[in-house]
Amino acid sequence: MKIVMFYHSLYSDWNHGNAHFLRGIVKELQKRGHEVDVYEPEGGWSLQNLLKDHGAERLDEFRQYYPSLNPQFYNPEKKLNYKNILGDADLVILHEWNEPNLISEIGEQKDKFGFKLLFHDTHHRAVSAEKEMKKFDFSHFDGALVFGEVIRKIYQDKKWVEKVWTWHEAADADFFSPNRDEEKEGDLVWIGNWGDGERTEELMEFLIRPVKELGIKAKVYGVRYPEKAKKALADAGIEYGGWLPNYKVPEVFAKYKVTVHVPRRPYVEMLPGIPTIRPFEALSCGIPLICSPWNDAENLFTPGKDYLIAKDGNDMGYKLAEVLKSAQLAQSLSENGRKTILAKHTCAHRVNALEDIFKELGLSKDKIFPIQNKIQQA
Repeated sequence: MKIVMFYHSLYSDWNHGNAHFLRGIVKELQKRGHEVDVYEPEGGWSLQNLLKDHGAERLDEFRQYYPSLNPQFYNPEKKLNYKNILGDADLVILHEWNEPNLISEIGEQKDKFGFKLLFHDTHHRAVSAEKEMKKFDFSHFDGALVFGEVIRKIYQDKKWVEKVWTWHEAADADFFSPNRDEEKEGDLVWIGNWGDGERTEELMEFLIRPVKELGIKAKVYGVRYPEKAKKALADAGIEYGGWLPNYKVPEVFAKYKVTVHVPRRPYVEMLPGIPTIRPFEALSCGIPLICSPWNDAENLFTPGKDYLIAKDGNDMGYKLAEVLKSAQLAQSLSENGRKTILAKHTCAHRVNALEDIFKELGLSKDKIFPIQNKIQQA
């Protein structure tokens, strides 16, 4: 099958978590024999910030880690050659971060070229910025992939798209794999961006203060940290590592004993059941995980077994101390978290779900399972 995807960036994960899941999904689709073209706009803010701060050598490094991924660029200021891009496409997927005019233009090509068209939503604008969502022309879409059941219900209630499927993010489990025997450099590591005010208080309560009170060795990676945040980290004795390429995450997790998940406020208050990509990757790497409160409304995991929940900052400090002093507890969390990922939450599982969706869309079996078709023909 020829699949064409328009996303903000495949190259850059600078403040751009969507790239994580996208990379794993494209790899899995390629593994199953599909031809996948991913387009991203020239001058996209994530890639521009990456190049400005870290240089073009990071793109060479990306290619070393992901040799099969080769994103293509388009000029958003110019009219696209849709015949060349979409002429032989069987399926087109448009991410929610695309501009409304691009979504409208591609939608208008659907009848001309005969492809199926899906929308992919991995953000909270459906509840936090409905006016922005109303700018999208959904009239040509065959369906929408949304990263949580609560978002699916919103799409259905608003009648934005007729068919809507819950399609959670997941881990590239081959890439994000455990290496818990690596010599440790510290106790706790947290990988995440500051959050534009969406979790400032939570990071103070569940990360910075417990680390300071325990006096453990910790390091934080991420971008868009204001000076006030950097000062708070320094005051707690936490080293700040700046941006970390996502492909380096397994190597870093291997060098620490525990990590935490502190979801942004919109996900806690408005989007129960959506953990975002970071917990999937942490559990897949087998690092013991402790979370600030969030409601696993869709029963993706088993709290208390796959990870621990800290009800407040004091409880976070207590649970961190327990994990750090109990090798048995740490090993249990590590093994159970990894086991759950392998059982339910890999990119392969999500592509399996996509294959069922392809059937619903009426795509032929030989296009859905190209490798199997070649074997049968041989």
